[in-house]
Amino acid sequence: MRTSLYPAVDELERRARALVRAAPGVLRLEQVGRSRAGRPLWLLSAGHADRHILAVAGAHANEPVGGASALRLAALLAGRPELLERLGCAWHFLLCLDPDGARLAHGWQPEEPEPSLTECHRRFYRPAFARQPESLPMPPGEPLPESATLVRVLDELRPLAQFTLHGIEFGGAFVMMTHAVPGAADAFRRTAARLRIPVDRHPVDGPDWRLDPPGVLVLPDGHGTGERDPSGFVAESTWFHPRRHGTLTTLIETPAWAVPSVSDARPVTDPDREAARLGEVLLGRSRELAAVLGSRLDGAVPEEVAPLRDAARELLGVAPSIVASWGAEEPGLFQGHFATRGISARRIPLRVAAMASRALARTDPRTVEILDDLVREWSQELEKTYDLRWVPVAAQTGLHVRTMLHTARLVCERD
Repeated sequence: MRTSLYPAVDELERRARALVRAAPGVLRLEQVGRSRAGRPLWLLSAGHADRHILAVAGAHANEPVGGASALRLAALLAGRPELLERLGCAWHFLLCLDPDGARLAHGWQPEEPEPSLTECHRRFYRPAFARQPESLPMPPGEPLPESATLVRVLDELRPLAQFTLHGIEFGGAFVMMTHAVPGAADAFRRTAARLRIPVDRHPVDGPDWRLDPPGVLVLPDGHGTGERDPSGFVAESTWFHPRRHGTLTTLIETPAWAVPSVSDARPVTDPDREAARLGEVLLGRSRELAAVLGSRLDGAVPEEVAPLRDAARELLGVAPSIVASWGAEEPGLFQGHFATRGISARRIPLRVAAMASRALARTDPRTVEILDDLVREWSQELEKTYDLRWVPVAAQTGLHVRTMLHTARLVCERD
């Protein structure tokens, strides 16, 4: 059987079971919960120790690389148990935190060496904010079953480190850390350089985090348990929950297509004008989509694609809030910052068009034809504007795996 570069949910389980059969004294697989639709949540564990490290994959449905990275590191630990002994920690991999979303997003596989950005978006899905299981509702709301499972695992393991494995379609690599670990940021940057993955000089994520340029965001002292998205959405987060146990949480973001310009440290002549220009890119394309869609997303769609409709409608609706949040920030001074913001301004309407097309596929073929043309046009414009370069999946997973190993070593040595 051919193994996928980005394994589907069922393939993650099959490959995990094969690893356990090959190394039964080192690896074990346990079901720790179920999704909203009743799908199992699997925890693959390596080694036995009193100290623990947890890696969470598949928190976002459109980011399948995390599962591949988890399997790669688990296989490495099974083949080299001395790594486990050296760290003195057991490793645990939550193979896919959102299996329901992953099933809705699955279908595209990169055909190296020239994968298609347009085809990538034919199967795109990223849930609405409140359906993303790393988000916890502000009290007194009830968490999603997937979120509750992760919180319970965190409370049971009390890990020294929690790694959350993410992957963006295009851009640069970066990490977010709930506290600084001496040496970890530099190790991450060296790894990215060796793998020829550009580091995002100034990510748009974590607007209230402290920037340690390039490519590292550190949670400032006194930060609460809420996380603010640039759209204005605020929720508590599973990233922050284990701080009560002294856990370091590190989010590792790796791109599928690299954009070298996100690392550009050259100054911008007129940052205010550039910020206004990019805001208009997002607002202009949002207006174009609103004109195409009208009230079509308000109508009935098949139940299985309702999440696509809801996510597209929400993302289109928050575009003005995102631009307003950019305007409230201190303007960036470097080319790399505006390359990252320009990517975001183009990525949001592209995602809306892709998800709306899938949502309306059975009910409005004429609108779908228009949306598909926009997906193709905007994908091609992105490729030309930012000189996209495909990052081999081995390099994408390599950034996750090496960053986890380097950071875990530093954390374990300090404990």
